[in-house]
Amino acid sequence: MNRREFTQLTAQAAGVSLFSGNIFIKQTEPDEIIGHGDHRYRVHRNWGQQDPSLVPVNNCHEMVQDSAGRLIMIGDETRNNVLIYDRSGKVLDTWGSAYPYGHGLTLWNAGGEEFLFICDNGFDGNPQVVKTTLDGQVVLRLPHPHEVGAYAESDAYHPTETAVGPNGDIYVADGYGSQWVLQFNAVGEYIRKFGGRGDEDHQFQTVHGVCVDLRDPGNPSLICTSRAHNAFKRFSLNGDYLSTIFLPGAYVCRAVIHGEMLYSGVCWSRLRYLNQTPDSGFVTILDKNDRVVSNPGGTPPVYENGVLQLMLQDEPIFNHCHDVCVDTDENLYVCQWNAGKTYPIKLERI
Repeated sequence: MNRREFTQLTAQAAGVSLFSGNIFIKQTEPDEIIGHGDHRYRVHRNWGQQDPSLVPVNNCHEMVQDSAGRLIMIGDETRNNVLIYDRSGKVLDTWGSAYPYGHGLTLWNAGGEEFLFICDNGFDGNPQVVKTTLDGQVVLRLPHPHEVGAYAESDAYHPTETAVGPNGDIYVADGYGSQWVLQFNAVGEYIRKFGGRGDEDHQFQTVHGVCVDLRDPGNPSLICTSRAHNAFKRFSLNGDYLSTIFLPGAYVCRAVIHGEMLYSGVCWSRLRYLNQTPDSGFVTILDKNDRVVSNPGGTPPVYENGVLQLMLQDEPIFNHCHDVCVDTDENLYVCQWNAGKTYPIKLERI
C-alpha cells in the first residue's frame, strides 16, 4: 500500500470525504436501522453523494424509477436539473438547464413508451408543466391557466406536481399558487379545476402533490396533498371530494403508491396546530386501508380508539423529506429540500 492509498483508507475510516481529480470517495456510515413493524430500513446516508464541483445539486426534489431500473431525480440546479442514477448510487447521466425551479417529476408509461412530466414552480415568472422524453426532449407543454380561462390574471400559478389518469388525462397541483388541481386531457386541452384555497373538506392548504390511486381497480381515485392540514384528500377522477386521511403532525408532500402501500416524505413535524418544526421530517408509510404502519425516522404510529395520534421526528436523520422513490426491491430513496444541498439518502429494506 502506498502513502496515497493509506491516506485515503484512513480518511474513509474516519468518515472524511476526499477529492482527487474526478475521483470522489464516499464517507463511511454507521449501521442505522429505522422504521417500524414490517417496514424497517438500513440507512445509507451517502448513497447518492457526488462531487458537487462536477454534479451539483441545490434542492433534491423528486425521484422516479423507469422500467430499466434507473433512478431519475429532478432538482432546481440548472447545471444539471436531472440526475440519472443506477441503484448503486452511480450517476449515469445528467441533463437539463431550463428549469430554475424544477420541482415535480412524474413518470408515465404510455403503452411501453415512457415519458416524464416536469413541474417548474416559475417563481421567476415562467411557470412550466412539460412532458418530455426520458432524455429531456419536450413533446408537450401545458397552457397557463390564464390562457384557458381557468384563472383570472391576478391568480397566482406555481405548479408543484402532476399525475396522469388511466385515460391519459393530466392533473396539475398548483400547490404554491392558487391551490387548485387543474385537469387537462392527454393533448393538453383544459377540462376543469377543483379544490381551491380554504379549510372546507374539498379545499386545500398547500396542495403540494397529486397521485392516481389504482389499488381498487373498480374505483380509481386521486390522492391530493393538503400539507398544512396534515392530510391527504381523496377525490374522484372528475374532482368530486370523497374523504380525508388525517396525519396529525405530518406535513406530507406527495403520495407515492407502490404495490398495496402508500409512501410519502414528511417535510416537517409539528408540535402544535399549524406550527412547523424547523429542520425536521421523516417518511410515513400507509397500508391499503389508509392506516399508518411505519414512520422511518419518526415516532411509531399509535392509534387510540381508532384515532391516529400525533407523529413527530424521532431521530435527526432527515431535514425536510420532499419525496420518496420506491424501487423494485422496495428500497426507498429520500430526496430532501433545504437540507444543505445534500444528495438522496437510501433506505435499504430489511
